[in-house]
Amino acid sequence: MALGTFIIVVVIIALIFEFTNGFHDAANAIATSIFTRVLTPQRAILMAAVMNFLGALASERVASTIAKGLVAVEIEEYVVLAALIAAISWNILTWWFGMPSSSSHALIGGLIGAAMMYALSADAVLWTGVVQKVVIPIFASPLMGFIGGFLIMRLVFYICRNVSRLKANNVFGKLQIFSAAFMAFTHGNNDAQKTMGIITLALISGQFLQADTGIPLWVKIICAATMAAGTAAGGRKIITTVGRSVTHLQPPGGFSAETAAAGVIEFMTYMGAPVSTTHTITSAVMGVGAARRLSAVKWGKAKEIVMVWIVTLPSCIAMGALWCWIIGRFM
Repeated sequence: MALGTFIIVVVIIALIFEFTNGFHDAANAIATSIFTRVLTPQRAILMAAVMNFLGALASERVASTIAKGLVAVEIEEYVVLAALIAAISWNILTWWFGMPSSSSHALIGGLIGAAMMYALSADAVLWTGVVQKVVIPIFASPLMGFIGGFLIMRLVFYICRNVSRLKANNVFGKLQIFSAAFMAFTHGNNDAQKTMGIITLALISGQFLQADTGIPLWVKIICAATMAAGTAAGGRKIITTVGRSVTHLQPPGGFSAETAAAGVIEFMTYMGAPVSTTHTITSAVMGVGAARRLSAVKWGKAKEIVMVWIVTLPSCIAMGALWCWIIGRFM
C-alpha cells in the first residue's frame, strides 16, 4: 500500500474513533441534564453536538501532548493504526455493556502498547510525559471532580436552605442548561483534541508535516465535525448509567456535578493533560450524592465503574501491542 493511501486509511480510522468518542463520551456530558428532565434527549444531544464542535476549535494543548509528548521514537503509520483499532475496540466493548470508560485512556494506552511493541522496548515511551500528563491526572481529575461536586452541592444546600424545593428546582433547572453547555464545550476542548493529536502524529510519521508545526486547521475542523456527528448519534446506554444508576439527581445536583466536572476538565485542558470526561463527571455525580448522604450513592455500581477505569489503561496497552504485532506481520 502506498504511503499516501495508508495515511488516508489512518485518518479515516482516526475519524471513526472520534465518532465513537462522540457517542460514547458525550453521553456523559449531557446525562445529568436529561435525567433531571431539564432537557429532552433530542435537545440535549443537539446542544452537546454544537458545543463539542466549538470546544474542539478552542485550543490545541492536549493535541500537542498526544502528538509530541508521549512517544520517544519515530514510528510508522501502522503503529498509529494499531493504537486506534485498540481504542475503538475498547470503546465499543464498554459501550455495549453500558459502562462509562475513558476513550482518552483507551487511545493513550493503545499508543503506548503499540509503540513499545514496534520498538520492542519500553524506552519507546516518554514515561515522564506519561506520568505527568496521563497517570497523575487519571487519579487527580476524578478526585477533584468528587470534591468539587461535594463542595458545590453543599454550598447550594446552604444557599437554598430557606427556599422551597420547587423553586430551587425551577431556578437550577434554568442554570443547568448553561452548566450542561459548559460541560459539552470542555468535553470538545479536551477530548476532540486527542484525535487531532493522533492524526498529526501520523502526518509527522509519514513526513507530511514537520514536528515543530502546530495542528493543521483542516485537522481541527474534521475532528470537531466528526465528534459533533458522533454526539448527535447519541449514547443512551451510558446516559442511563451516569444519569440514573449512580445516584438520583435533581436540577441543583445536576448543576453542581456539571459545574464541578467542567471546571476540572477546563483546568486540565489548560495544563495540556488529556483527561477523561467520563471519570470526571461520574466522580462529580458521586460527590453530589455524598453531599446529601453517603447512602444516596449506589456504591456497588460506583465500584463497577471504578474497576473499568482501573483496567482501561493496562488493557489497552496490551491491545495496542497485540494489534501492532498483528498489523506488523502484514507490513
